[in-house]
Amino acid sequence: MEHTMSQHAFTRHSLAVLVASVCAVQAAGAEVQALAPAAVLASMEKVADWQLANPTKYPLDDWTEAVGDAGYMALAGISGSDKYREAMRAAGDKNHWKLGPSMFHADDYAVGQMYAELYLHTRQPYMIAPMRAQFDYMLANPRPGSLDWKTPGVTQRWAWCDALFMGPSAWARLTAATGDQRYLEFAISEWWKTSDYLYDKEEHLYFRDSRFFDKREANGKKVFWGRGNGWVMGGLVRMLQYIPENHPQRGRFIQQYQEMAERLLGLQQSDGLWRSSLLDPVSYNKPETSGTALYTYALAWGVNQGILPRAKFEPAVKRAWQALSTHVQADGKLVHVQPIGEDPRFFDPNSSDVFAVGGFLMAGSEMYRMALQEAGAIRVVTVSNETKLFRPEESVEVADAGDGVAVMDALTSRILPSQSLGKGLLFQTDLAPNETRRYLLVPRKRLPAVPQVVSRAHARFVPERLDDFAWENDRVAHRVYGPAIIKDPTEHLISSGVDVWSKSAHKLVQDSWYKAGHYHLDSGEGLDFYHVGKTRGCGGLGIYDGKQLQTSSNYTTWKILADGPLRTVFELTYDAWDAGGRQVAETRRVSLDAGSNFSRVESTFTSLSAAPLTVGVGIVQRQGQGSHYQQGSGSMSYWEPAMGDKGSNACAVIVPGATKYLSVPFAAPKTEEAGHYLALAPAQPKKPFVYYLGAGWSKSGDFADAPAWEAYVADTAARYASPLKVSVSR
Repeated sequence: MEHTMSQHAFTRHSLAVLVASVCAVQAAGAEVQALAPAAVLASMEKVADWQLANPTKYPLDDWTEAVGDAGYMALAGISGSDKYREAMRAAGDKNHWKLGPSMFHADDYAVGQMYAELYLHTRQPYMIAPMRAQFDYMLANPRPGSLDWKTPGVTQRWAWCDALFMGPSAWARLTAATGDQRYLEFAISEWWKTSDYLYDKEEHLYFRDSRFFDKREANGKKVFWGRGNGWVMGGLVRMLQYIPENHPQRGRFIQQYQEMAERLLGLQQSDGLWRSSLLDPVSYNKPETSGTALYTYALAWGVNQGILPRAKFEPAVKRAWQALSTHVQADGKLVHVQPIGEDPRFFDPNSSDVFAVGGFLMAGSEMYRMALQEAGAIRVVTVSNETKLFRPEESVEVADAGDGVAVMDALTSRILPSQSLGKGLLFQTDLAPNETRRYLLVPRKRLPAVPQVVSRAHARFVPERLDDFAWENDRVAHRVYGPAIIKDPTEHLISSGVDVWSKSAHKLVQDSWYKAGHYHLDSGEGLDFYHVGKTRGCGGLGIYDGKQLQTSSNYTTWKILADGPLRTVFELTYDAWDAGGRQVAETRRVSLDAGSNFSRVESTFTSLSAAPLTVGVGIVQRQGQGSHYQQGSGSMSYWEPAMGDKGSNACAVIVPGATKYLSVPFAAPKTEEAGHYLALAPAQPKKPFVYYLGAGWSKSGDFADAPAWEAYVADTAARYASPLKVSVSR
């Protein structure tokens, strides 16, 4: 007999189908919305804000806080609010930037990851000074011995798998901050000692420590903890972010990462989470978010890097993020976190902890990047350092970046500070010897927020101080004199020399110093004790007529072309002067980038005659003992005699194409000034003449002595001679 459905039943069935369809569409829409950049960022900030408002009772240098700090730094790299970075600065200040109490215990120097990352954000040397001193001591006094957990003092080695998140990443980041390869090489060497001991090459998972080699779960499987292997996966990512592509060990790290990722993919549960015991999820059936957060972070990073196949891994990553999001309460509290040291089978589902928040925020940073990439194609900037030099804070110019783009570091997913140059773009990077790195040009309209940028380069006209024109960055400060000082009855100074203000503060200071009006006294940031007078000072120039240097009067006009946050550019004009029977005028364009002690000078001379000129770039020579002069290929540097407790100023000029160096005494030597060192080079009227002038100070914290200054000058000259290779995908 044929069965037919009644009209009423048909209507009810149709309605049910319709409701189910609508619910499915709504659920799919909610999922898409949750994975949008704005939603991901909002979720991260909500969780972070809850944690900031509900601080733990752990010491600030504890490993738990250190993992939270790593998450805050990931958020600080993409958020439009600076409160997360400032919270980290406050924590570091409270810690006095010291590591934890046990020198060799990985948990106690995990906080160094935040210190080094914050240094890379701010370039404040004090943030990593204690860490560097401790790591240097540890390198000089290693702790060998067995990794067997029964060995006394075993925790001074990386003898448990969690340590591979806590320790190696701090060492790798210190290399990124300093260029000292010893820290990275130590981390790599010790990683593989631990791996050889704890990594199960059949299961592609890590034992927690040697106590678990022979233990078995209720189902007879080996014991591999979820969060423990999460620490390893997170540690692998945080090492790969800072192991250069050309490093011989990078491939080995990628292989282990891919092996573990493949194994973990098959261990994800139907709800999108991983359980506390990876191989016995039935016995440990409670949801657990801290390990899942670390896996989400690690696997999303691999998809974003192209190391893991997108089609295979991206669905799992999205399920994991969705699952994590369901365990964030309305107020931002992340729950279902397995507490430290408690039975992973039974724990309060409302439990939370800062280390899980850290994992969530790191995962969110990669989900945010994934969402941005899914919104449309993103152009890639490839930057190559083809030298053996470590190149910190190297400026990268992208000539055809286009309008309205931000720069994202392809390895860390941090939005970098950048500056528009018309259609071009300026940002900065750190490059290891022979390293190639990639950066993403993300349309700003896709970004729900852009991190705030603190300006680190500035120039201005100073009418309140006799028409000074001043410029500075976070390392150096200079000024030149305008027309007003010539007419001033007290000063009456005619000089086109370059003055130096000696700084120990790695920030902009000139505006506040001018406002205070007592910049000849050191109140903790430095002072002006460099005497330029009528000399060339540090990098002033003139026309050499074969016998003496003919110099201009003070500048007459000024124009600012760019003013930070990474580069300041301005032009000064100097009226024609008699240069040995020949009238010569100058237009001088000066640019100074953040993080550099050197300004680039581009002078264009005009003259009725088209005959070449001989330009002399000068450094004033002081009377007294203790000075040190060094002449190199295209450069000369000078370490002045110390002026009592004020220390020594240093100056250098880099003059490509310099043909001759002279030491020219003053006709009537003064107490302080003995003469000039000159670098001579040819210049053609109406064509740019380019050179660089730089300054340093013995009390800046950057250059302890003359050899340190000379090494910096030589390194800078080599960098200018071998510019970075920059290409942009279409």
